[in-house]
Amino acid sequence: MRIYKITLILLISLFCFKGFSQQKIEKKEKYIIGVTETPPFVEKTPQGFSGLSISSWKLVNDQLQSEYEFREYDNLNGLLNAIEKGEVDFSVNPITVTDKRMKRMDFSQPYFISHTSVAKRKESSVFRHLKNLFSWEFFSVISLLLLVIFIFGFLVWLFERKKNEEEFGGSFKGIMQGFWWSAVTMTTVGYGDKSPRTTGGRIIGLVWMFMAVIIISSFTAGIASSLTVQSINDEISGIMDLERFDVTTVQSSSSQELLDLYNIENKVVSNGSSGLNALLDHKTTLFVYDEPILKYEIERRNLSEKLEVLGKTLKKDYYSYAFPKDSKLLKTIDPVLIRTLKSMEWATLVEDYN
Repeated sequence: MRIYKITLILLISLFCFKGFSQQKIEKKEKYIIGVTETPPFVEKTPQGFSGLSISSWKLVNDQLQSEYEFREYDNLNGLLNAIEKGEVDFSVNPITVTDKRMKRMDFSQPYFISHTSVAKRKESSVFRHLKNLFSWEFFSVISLLLLVIFIFGFLVWLFERKKNEEEFGGSFKGIMQGFWWSAVTMTTVGYGDKSPRTTGGRIIGLVWMFMAVIIISSFTAGIASSLTVQSINDEISGIMDLERFDVTTVQSSSSQELLDLYNIENKVVSNGSSGLNALLDHKTTLFVYDEPILKYEIERRNLSEKLEVLGKTLKKDYYSYAFPKDSKLLKTIDPVLIRTLKSMEWATLVEDYN
């Protein structure tokens, strides 16, 4: 019996040792990690890839001690297709978790919280006010005001043109004199150079004086509104406000998914840098993309005098590692990533980024 027990213990120890060895081998196998350049999270340098996402992986791999190599793709769309097809083991790129993507691939614990924002060209305050002044709304209000003034001036001319020829005589000239009187009366200037003398003309004048008090206040408010309505329209408080603008985003990004979800017509570019170039070249009005990437690119290229990121964001995003569907690596890497996110090293990296 003792021999059997010893043999059993040896067999169990052998299997445990073999399993442990296999586990160590699995952790040391060479991972193929898909990336596409997305500053400041993934940046290509002569020394290799760097950035916040790359740093997060290096912290994770300090515990895994695995061999790996980065496989670069030209754009986000190519990277996502590579993950879905299993061409890479996973990706550490800042890929936003969405319901559509979850059907194509698996995701780790989010390692960074971001937002989808809007970038636009900066306009000087003088140019903006001039644009508002010459807006369609402003000219509509002015045109309606002139029409009302003309109508009352014309009515006075009808009564005065024969009995008060000195002030309202003639056809075209008389009508213009009536228009002048109507405008002066409405603005309460009251020069007294023109005044109706007939009963009908004075009744029209009396009615016009009382109406003008009400109309002038309404039209003043309308004119003031027309001067500010364009600025209000330029403000973006929600996703549906984007319908009024030419919008560009990055192909296959979560921003494009958002725009398509709300049927916002959009043009696409391959990356964030190309989107900012479209703004600079006046090929688009707004560029919708990830806020940290937008801000970093604008600062890196010294474009803060020309471009700005709006303070109002469209949605919150969560960046995660992306794996092919049903990848076994997810269970290996995810717990280590979670521990890494709680470390002081990661907190310092994020603080330095901010």
